[in-house]
Amino acid sequence: MNKILKFSYIFSQIMKKILRYAIIQMKEKGIKMNVLVLDDEKEIADLVELYLKNEDYTIYKCYTSEEAIKYINTVKLDIAILDVMVKGKNGFEICKYIRDKNLTFPIIMLTAKIEDKDKITGLTIGADDYITKPFNPLELVARVKAAVRRYTRYNDKNEEEKIYIDGLEISKEKHKCLLYGEEIILTPIEFDILLYLANNRGNVVSSEELFEKVWKEKYLDNNNTVMVHIRRIREKLKEDTRNPKYIKTVWGVGYKIE
Repeated sequence: MNKILKFSYIFSQIMKKILRYAIIQMKEKGIKMNVLVLDDEKEIADLVELYLKNEDYTIYKCYTSEEAIKYINTVKLDIAILDVMVKGKNGFEICKYIRDKNLTFPIIMLTAKIEDKDKITGLTIGADDYITKPFNPLELVARVKAAVRRYTRYNDKNEEEKIYIDGLEISKEKHKCLLYGEEIILTPIEFDILLYLANNRGNVVSSEELFEKVWKEKYLDNNNTVMVHIRRIREKLKEDTRNPKYIKTVWGVGYKIE
């Protein structure tokens, strides 16, 4: 009888792993993934819709911020692509609206603006990526897939893995971060950064290494994306900016968690 129970348990675990793998593969291919596209330029919104529909994503296309807010409140979204200069509430305001509702799905900002201050604004309020117009639709598709893949894998992990650092608890399985028992809401990118630093505890990690490990892209000089995200994480952890407890800055080198 014990052997039967043991076999049944092993079989059930194998089937769970197979099912979990199948779900991840389906999501990575875009099946039943819901994408919000907000752009008041009809031609661009239609172009984004066309390319993403070819990848089997379900598209919720809107030309106004009012339509976007309606979908945010009624649809379980997996990713949002927001035009910054949309009329009414702009893309930054919609991004903040999403994060204020504690929704953590990836957000890609799409805009004609190229100034660093605009990129910093978007990243500071919770965006995960930033693409400037004109853009290559295939690059947009690739970035959407990368963002969805990160988000999906965080939410489908099954093995219980936790990291404890002086009141800070990081759960890999649940993609959660607790500070003295209180949940800290992080975006997938923010969680990835914190997790990478925690996994390399005691070692200094350069901005270049963090960017290439988290974003999976080549790091370019004068890229302050990592710095902006580190600042947001510190704010959420209620860090003392002059003497942070968790994420330390090693000037001229990088960041580390001791």
